[in-house]
Amino acid sequence: MRHTVDISAHPETGAFHNPAAYKGRGAVSNMSGRFEAEKRGVFNDGWTGPATAEQGAVQLKTQLYQELPKQVLTKNQSPDVPFDRSVNPYRGCEHGCVYCFARPSHTYMGLSAGLDFESKLFFKENAAEVLRADLSRKGYKVAPIAMGTNTDPYQPIEKQLGITRKILEVLLEVRHPVTIVTKSSLILRDLDLLQELARLNLVKVALSVTTLDRKLARTMEPRASSPQRRLDTIRQLAEKNIPVGALVAPVIPALNDHELENILQAIARAGATEAGYILLRLPLEVKDLFSEWLSVNFAERRTRILRRLYAMRGGRANDPRFGHRMKGKGIEADLMRQRFFNSARRVGVNMSEGHDLDCTQFIPPQNPSDRQLRLF
Repeated sequence: MRHTVDISAHPETGAFHNPAAYKGRGAVSNMSGRFEAEKRGVFNDGWTGPATAEQGAVQLKTQLYQELPKQVLTKNQSPDVPFDRSVNPYRGCEHGCVYCFARPSHTYMGLSAGLDFESKLFFKENAAEVLRADLSRKGYKVAPIAMGTNTDPYQPIEKQLGITRKILEVLLEVRHPVTIVTKSSLILRDLDLLQELARLNLVKVALSVTTLDRKLARTMEPRASSPQRRLDTIRQLAEKNIPVGALVAPVIPALNDHELENILQAIARAGATEAGYILLRLPLEVKDLFSEWLSVNFAERRTRILRRLYAMRGGRANDPRFGHRMKGKGIEADLMRQRFFNSARRVGVNMSEGHDLDCTQFIPPQNPSDRQLRLF
């Protein structure tokens, strides 16, 4: 039976992992996924206190697993997002953002959406090669490919593996438009590719700026770039004439929603020309993981945060209906929309409205099988 969070209840001391046990990680447990035959959890059996020496000694290391997909181009028909296709070089994300809506995808691998999601990572080593084959298919119709829609293409392991860079090299070679969302200043490593793509009107970048509070950012997004580095990244991209915007996501009532106007002002000063926002979503396992994280880090605000969020979601943790899941509904959701629109207009930032990249320059890559046949 799936556990339902009682937002009015306060968990007993010791019901959750000691946060010091997983320094630098977002989730505070490795609770079982919805497909597991057995459910695992941590509870206080009365023999130990809420934080033991053993828990404090835990050092969780990142583990990498190779994945060799036959296709990397994923299609969607959602009216809530301004793209219909995406590429994700990685499964799981070391940034460890506790609120990440992509966490439940790890349960399909028989892993937890909690600590497993941010410490057991899958990399698609052949992603660039497979993408080239996808783009060479007969009848392929060009539209911008979105990167960073599920997990961050510039998470820390990208510095070592360089898969995102290889994908950008393919897209530049075939003159294919791409949009990128990231929380990482590592994107500046690829300025050479991004500048050339921008010169051809083939790229737009958005930095996710969730908060300006460094301490809050470290708690919510432990291995992502600091807020100031994200603003600096926006500034450097803008100085290189690379179209750059910002995404205030997620907006969490009673936690970071009061920063909305300040964030918009900061990203505008840094050089962002577009901005959008997303109300926090808590699908599937993320609901319990986020509630658990609040109990450890913001116990005094937990009930208030969840009650306000549920009110904006029609009494639920997540409203999956198209047209509702990104912005919510109700009086407070309407006020948030008005605040964002008015503040964006005041600082001179446009609302994000899809893409205006050039889709006419595409040069279809030669199909690998065709190249093989020409050898005979």
